[in-house]
Amino acid sequence: MTLRLAFGWKALHRWVGLLAGAVALVLAVTGVLLAADPVQRAWQSPPMPLATSVAALAGRVAQTVPGAQEIRRLPSGMLVVHAFDGDQARAVRVDPADGRVLGGYEASLMPRWVKNLHRSLLLGDAGRWGTALTALAMLALSVSGLVLLLRRMGGWRRLTGAVRGTLAQRVHVLIGRVALVALLVSSISALYLSAATLGLIGRDATGDAEMISRVAPGAAAVDRAPERLPALQGIALTDLRKLSFPDAADPEDVWQVVTVDGSGGIDRYSGQWLGWQRASLGQRLDEWALLLHSGDGAWPWALALAVLAASIPLFWISGVFIWWQARRDRPRFEHNAAVADADVLIFVASEGGSSWGFAEALHGAFVAAGHRVHADALERFHVGPRARQVLVLAATYGEGQAPAHARDALAVIARQPVRPIPVTVLGFGDRQFPAFCAFAEDVERVLRERGWPSLLPLERVHQQSAQQFARWCEALAAALGEPLQPRYRPRLPATTSLTLVARQEFAAREGSRSAILRFAWPAQSRWQRWLGRGLGRFEAGDLIAIVPPGSTVPRYYSLASGSADGFVEICVRHLPGGLCSTHLLGLAPGDGVDAFIRANPGFALPRRRRPVLLIGAGTGVAPLAGFIRRNERRAPMHLFFGSRDPAKDFYFQPELARWRDDGRVATVRTAFSRVPGGGGYVQDALRHDADRVRQLLADGAVVRVCGSRPMAQGVADALDAILAGLRSSVHQLKLQGRYAEDVF
Repeated sequence: MTLRLAFGWKALHRWVGLLAGAVALVLAVTGVLLAADPVQRAWQSPPMPLATSVAALAGRVAQTVPGAQEIRRLPSGMLVVHAFDGDQARAVRVDPADGRVLGGYEASLMPRWVKNLHRSLLLGDAGRWGTALTALAMLALSVSGLVLLLRRMGGWRRLTGAVRGTLAQRVHVLIGRVALVALLVSSISALYLSAATLGLIGRDATGDAEMISRVAPGAAAVDRAPERLPALQGIALTDLRKLSFPDAADPEDVWQVVTVDGSGGIDRYSGQWLGWQRASLGQRLDEWALLLHSGDGAWPWALALAVLAASIPLFWISGVFIWWQARRDRPRFEHNAAVADADVLIFVASEGGSSWGFAEALHGAFVAAGHRVHADALERFHVGPRARQVLVLAATYGEGQAPAHARDALAVIARQPVRPIPVTVLGFGDRQFPAFCAFAEDVERVLRERGWPSLLPLERVHQQSAQQFARWCEALAAALGEPLQPRYRPRLPATTSLTLVARQEFAAREGSRSAILRFAWPAQSRWQRWLGRGLGRFEAGDLIAIVPPGSTVPRYYSLASGSADGFVEICVRHLPGGLCSTHLLGLAPGDGVDAFIRANPGFALPRRRRPVLLIGAGTGVAPLAGFIRRNERRAPMHLFFGSRDPAKDFYFQPELARWRDDGRVATVRTAFSRVPGGGGYVQDALRHDADRVRQLLADGAVVRVCGSRPMAQGVADALDAILAGLRSSVHQLKLQGRYAEDVF
């Protein structure tokens, strides 16, 4: 069984990160210190003349450095000459352009224990194995992180999109997104170097080839000056690794040279090659692995590695916070019976954990009604001998996928022997995505194909709606013929108190009031944002949850502002008997409400500059107005807005006029259904401008629709008719990520 099947990508990422984090922190700190060294050396090195040959440099060095024995070109590009002044060894830096001495050279001042700490944790071979295992853990962390990042962002096309969530989540994702490539390269190269050091892979010898002079001892021959040696003249200085001068006291000694391509010997008298040994594949792999891991020889890469290493502590700390928050919110069931003893079974598939809150409510309701209830994850689907009802709560993740832990659930269900016991499925998802509740539909299909009966047809809950869940529970209780009162208490994040600073009233419409409410931006500390307390960062189109007095169930409103605007703005219409709308419309400036933000990434606009078709009715224009407000790049936005009466409910009218004048919105097309000649409904305005709308869609426009569900269906029907001329449809636009709805 593969790691993915055994643990799941999320579990693999979590536990590897937690367990390897302490060692990774040590390696990160030492990595920063080690990566700084090649950067410093590179900045100290003068530029390398491209036309200079090794022969020319050797000739100049022979004149400027008496007793020169060896020239080394360091990975940083620095040229170091080793020589003997009498019996005293010395090393100097020389200018590659003219061979003049620039100053003395000393090996890196980096303490040796830092390198030993980085490579072996000061523990010898045991430490080398520890760093090798840490490198393997970092590779696993990188691969699993890439998979999770793609799933979170919705695929490769959305990889660079805005990151939502708590500050810890955003920091973790942003660092991972930026550092992922460098982390992969660093971990793979570290694994290679560790394997070579530990002798797990063959490593070719890197010594110079032994060369023997063809000139017999005592033969009449005269040393050629270095600059006149033909073999050296053919070697570019940029290819040099090491050049060893022949010993003046040994007439058989030769010039020995090591380049990027190999090593060989040159006759000191004729200046011709005596032999050549090409660099082996192992030597080249060693060099590349060392360069990729340390950046030695490529200072920009070394700088990138230093930044990466410096970010690892923050990366790890943010990951620990995310794990801690998930652990804190983990559901705990009281009186959870064994599966063999339970008459009601509840199985859950949840990516973020929210579906478990609904399972807790159901579990408590059945226990209160006298049932023995067992709740478990869906991949452990098993119907015990006493079971009479089975309920499946299945959330859909990303592009229609199962939650990570439930990837094998369908196969598990298919293997179970069928019994005449109803299995009822409740799906959770987000209508912004084309594959809304697709995993729940897959579960439903497999169950019915296998022959399991159902008490109720498949129901789909949008964005964890407590109201939809309550209606489903009422239907479930009616079907069971017994009272069932689940007390669902959403696992709400910490709320923030918002103070109303302004309100814009609109005339009553058939007994219904409405207003645009603006709240002050609350001050919050970095610590609060790190823990996900307070409002955090948000964009127009995200949702603000208001918890009205006397209720634990939040009501959600689409935001007409983003955090960059410096205020929180919503548009509210009174609903008869509506607890929250009544409370909000009764607020006066200075009054406050408790609220929190929930991201709505599926409704956000893409960052690419392309035409945007905004379609809204009534208070549904609020997030669309927010998009226009933040359209500082002047992307071509076209608004279709419908309401009943321009004198009573033309929301954001003065703002739209101002935004049209300054180019934030290209066109505004209105339709008013309750005034003569008003143009009917917003879908009628679309049909009237069908040619222009069709051209915008042909040009790649993205579409955002906000309003009531019947209005959204009418808009979809109108656009389907318009798109028929392009051999497309609203469904095709959704599959392309160009169409999203925010309906209520």
